[in-house]
Amino acid sequence: MDPKIRTMMESDVAMTQERFCAAMSARLPLLEADTLERYFGALSKLVEKLEDGDKTLGQVLNETMAEVASLVMQEMQRGQS
Repeated sequence: MDPKIRTMMESDVAMTQERFCAAMSARLPLLEADTLERYFGALSKLVEKLEDGDKTLGQVLNETMAEVASLVMQEMQRGQS
């Protein structure tokens, strides 16, 4: 990848991460306790895997999706009721 394009892409990623943090910070006070607990469980698993420098991003995503799929389904079912 061209270095200039990479620099721009990294900047876009950083900006999107900041937006994500701001959006979640606004939502946290509104979450019910059980939802907050599930969100923390999923997020902490993801972060733990990202901190393992020996894993590729693909491995991290595959492992995380397998582990949190049931949590995602629980939230989807709650939204329908």
